[in-house]
Amino acid sequence: MKDNGVTCSMSRSGNCWDNAAMESFFSSLKTERIRSKVYHSRDQARADVFDYIERFYNPTRRHSTLGYLGSVDFERKAGVA
Repeated sequence: MKDNGVTCSMSRSGNCWDNAAMESFFSSLKTERIRSKVYHSRDQARADVFDYIERFYNPTRRHSTLGYLGSVDFERKAGVA
């Protein structure tokens, strides 16, 4: 992996919770967006994942850690935005 510029997991050895947030995100991505799609190019897949993150996951999708509000609504309520 090192020869191809890939870095192994950066979590602490024996601590499964270090990567929990990313595991949760990728599970949501697969379940909500890419599982039912067929991409004909890498660019098409990249654009669709970007769209999911920027137009749905961050601004719209309700997050349990934010009191089941979308990020935009949470920030508005908190006076951040």
